[in-house]
Amino acid sequence: MDRKKFLQLGSFAAASVGIPGILTAAAPQANPKDLFFDISLAQWSLHRALFDGKIDHLEFPQTAKNEFGITAVEYVNQFFADKAEDKSYLDEMNSRCEDLGVDQVLIMVDGEGDLAIQDDKKRIEGVENHYKWVEAAQHLGCHSIRVNLYGDGTAEEQKRAAVDSLGRLAEFARDYNINIAVENHGGYSSDGQWLVDVMKQVNMDNCGTLPDFGNFCVKRENDARWDGACIEKYDRYQGVKELMSFAKGVSAKSYAFGENGLETTIDFTRMLNIIHKAGYSGYIGVEYEGDKHNEYDGIQATKELLIKLGQEF
Repeated sequence: MDRKKFLQLGSFAAASVGIPGILTAAAPQANPKDLFFDISLAQWSLHRALFDGKIDHLEFPQTAKNEFGITAVEYVNQFFADKAEDKSYLDEMNSRCEDLGVDQVLIMVDGEGDLAIQDDKKRIEGVENHYKWVEAAQHLGCHSIRVNLYGDGTAEEQKRAAVDSLGRLAEFARDYNINIAVENHGGYSSDGQWLVDVMKQVNMDNCGTLPDFGNFCVKRENDARWDGACIEKYDRYQGVKELMSFAKGVSAKSYAFGENGLETTIDFTRMLNIIHKAGYSGYIGVEYEGDKHNEYDGIQATKELLIKLGQEF
């Protein structure tokens, strides 16, 4: 058993974390060698604690390892938004992770400009705003940055704009050995076939997808980006299946768990079967986003479910 997999197992055999039926001390331990994937922790899983100041960004890797036994982290740029070009700060992140034995996997980038808008000047400005995060990702030893494809216009107009933006960004990132990974994150990016067409047109090895188990709402009321009620959804299982051909990572989004320890919104068994059949063997990021359980319980439940089901493959 290698060290990374051993630490990922963490407290798998510990008592239940407050969600009945997930695990008990008597439950058989999973053998991490049997997992076809590695486990990482998405920083957004702790966004409430981070926004409330209960956890500092620099403490995130320590929390991932000590609280959950997870030794790979996925950052969200919102939590160190002004530090992308601060080498001393990035060095401190590196130092802490090296001391902990934690891998830094990717940076999820938000708020740097829409990459599928029709205004050429604003779109190119958005592309260039992402450059500093490519450089930061390389400095931290990440393999990718995650980007969004928000925009305006028709589906075809946004597709052309997205292909242009991603081509420019991937070309820049190639010199840094960094991947550009697009998440299904609302709008046309949540249409699996649309995003597959974008990937095929970009046709660059370092440009791919970050399939998320959730986030398959294509259209909301009043064209709202997040707050409006969803009025058009894409089938989540079909979407993940389509996007896996280009996957640079996977986000195991979770919302709530029943007494049997299973996620109540998403069929994790079905999702893992899709991922396994795709031949994927990289990181699956734990990304708890619910409000039924506290963040710590939600993260632990998601991790334990991934291990339990992953062992069956």
